[in-house]
Amino acid sequence: MTHNTPLSPRPLRHLSEIHRRVMTAAQLKSHGVAAAEMNEQCRPGGPWQQLLPGVVLLHPGPPTGEERLHAALMYASRERTPGVPAQPNAGEEHAAPAYPEVMITGLAALTLHGFSAAPPLTALDTVDVLVPRMRRLRSAGCARILRTAALPTPRQVTGIPVAPVPRALADAVAELTDASAVRRLLTEAVRGGHCEPASVVRELNQAKLLGRPHMVDAVDSLLAEGRAIAEDRLYAMVHEHGLPDPVWNVDLRLPGGPHLGGLDAYWPEQAVAVELDTRAPRQEEDALWSEYARKRETLERLGITVVHITPKKLRDGTEQQAAVVRTALMAAADRDPAAYVVVLPR
Repeated sequence: MTHNTPLSPRPLRHLSEIHRRVMTAAQLKSHGVAAAEMNEQCRPGGPWQQLLPGVVLLHPGPPTGEERLHAALMYASRERTPGVPAQPNAGEEHAAPAYPEVMITGLAALTLHGFSAAPPLTALDTVDVLVPRMRRLRSAGCARILRTAALPTPRQVTGIPVAPVPRALADAVAELTDASAVRRLLTEAVRGGHCEPASVVRELNQAKLLGRPHMVDAVDSLLAEGRAIAEDRLYAMVHEHGLPDPVWNVDLRLPGGPHLGGLDAYWPEQAVAVELDTRAPRQEEDALWSEYARKRETLERLGITVVHITPKKLRDGTEQQAAVVRTALMAAADRDPAAYVVVLPR
């Protein structure tokens, strides 16, 4: 038997490269390697090593970051159903392994998503793996098991199932106490275009992390960053799609009357307003939404059309949102004149 490939009646050439270096005990058994032989190869100083319970690294020396990721996934998925986990078919040398109902999350997932603020895989002491809540599985070695009542849909990154950025962020910052590190990760999530602030705050809220003192400033910075990016996109939408110039960031008041609210863009001649909905789902969600709704109803009673746009719609459907605004501007000619309001800089 060589140091890297077990003697067996079933050759390993059909497996991808990573699966010639990391295998479960069940997989080795299916290739003719008995438990006693595996234990002999994994003896101290031997050519193999047991990386995790039931998961073997088929070479000496430290594992690579990729090997640790696959080992953690094998460990988390090996007891899901009886028998050997799914493998690529013969001849499909580069097919991705099947890891049903498990995925990488936390800092390792952010590294795979390309975050510069996340450490390299080799610098991580543990690899976080997300599994269903009912799984009877404990953390071991480099694999830290996290449970959830509802698994998100993973993204495939180089054949590895990875939690979406908002969930990976929540799992990562749950273990961090350094406020600056948390702020860097949250800011990069938005600035790098990985996700919108609301989706991050929603995950943080569900994980009951928003009450932590070091999280407050980080979330405020995240929301400010998200609003600035959304405002830039709104400005670009107006100019790139040939819309008439509005007045930007204004307050409306009735003459000698009450304050009606602030708007991100307003076309006085057409009485059309755009309001960016950058609310984040916190505990005060219902009260804040009621405030938005009251302002909109008040303006529309005065004959002002309010177009509500979320940052996500601006990012993913700029052309469609421009068409909505253009339609509202064109329809102004067919409406009764709006009430006179005072427009002030905000």
